[in-house]
Amino acid sequence: MLKKIVFIFVLVIITILLFTYYYKNEVKEQKIEHIMDQMRLTLESQLKSHKMKDLRVALMLSKNKGLIDALENDDEDLGYKIISDIAQTIQKDTGERIRAQVITNELNIFARSWDDVYAGMPIGDYRTDLKYFDTHKTPRTSLEVGRRLGIKATVPIYKNGVFLGYVESISFFKSITNFFSSIGVDLYVLLDVKHTDTAVLMMQNLSIGNYILANRNYNYSHLQTLHNLDFKALKLSGVVYKDNKYIFYENMHDGNGKIIGGFVFVLPERYLEYFRNPEDDISFLINITRSSLYDIVKEESTNSMYDKYSASSLVYLQDVIDKEDREVFFDEAYDKFNKYSKDELIQMMLNRKIVKKIDGKIK
Repeated sequence: MLKKIVFIFVLVIITILLFTYYYKNEVKEQKIEHIMDQMRLTLESQLKSHKMKDLRVALMLSKNKGLIDALENDDEDLGYKIISDIAQTIQKDTGERIRAQVITNELNIFARSWDDVYAGMPIGDYRTDLKYFDTHKTPRTSLEVGRRLGIKATVPIYKNGVFLGYVESISFFKSITNFFSSIGVDLYVLLDVKHTDTAVLMMQNLSIGNYILANRNYNYSHLQTLHNLDFKALKLSGVVYKDNKYIFYENMHDGNGKIIGGFVFVLPERYLEYFRNPEDDISFLINITRSSLYDIVKEESTNSMYDKYSASSLVYLQDVIDKEDREVFFDEAYDKFNKYSKDELIQMMLNRKIVKKIDGKIK
């Protein structure tokens, strides 16, 4: 009799444990699915916001009489002065850095806000998206592959019914990447490698599988996980779990609806508990009440992002650092290199296989 009671008791305990385990897994899977949906909604919202901001800038510039007259008269120097002055004023008064350019009706660069080096350069081979304006006169904002992948808001310019060219505002993915990072999610913008013939300025970017990384301020700590990832499985399921991280995938489409790559989100499992439960009425991703998660991310970001990299690793990172981040990068690099002897520094240079000739001696 006692054996029966013990058996029944053990059976009940095992059943309860199995049920509890199953229930927890079901709740967790449901939460992951909801997070995946919110990732997509948040990405869509961020992209839309940046497209509208770029469109406002392009529309404003397209109404600048001085810029239009300079384009009509083929005065590249005046065009550069006008557009660069506007960009500098916006950055000074608002802190927003804009990248705008004017393109002639022959698809040559007329003026760019950030430099005057490439005026007159033909870009028709890289900007097949501009064929849209062969049949449309309305502005267009979309993700497009040019010499770099980016968000482009393009406005055609007409004067007295005569087509003169285009004004466009361009943005990349730095602020979107930073936004996701602030909520504990790391974003990787991946362009299909087959577009490298067009995206010539991205040919030296880091590649992962059949993709090239388009955003430059990505988190380096997840790269090994991504290199070992089965992207076919990820694209089919939308989410995979690997190395204690949840990895989400969303297709990237250009202005014609063609898939040109994907957005990959990495959420470390330790951050999962900070997201709202799926049954909450309020969005558990966009409406972030997880101040503790924000504090964790903020605390991690107050340390130099390069702290965890060795000096030899920094040698390889220098090629992908944005101009505005180089000062911080080089300060950190110099501190690390100062700890090495002359022979060790020479060995680092040799391992990098630098081919250009160096005259002089290292003192």
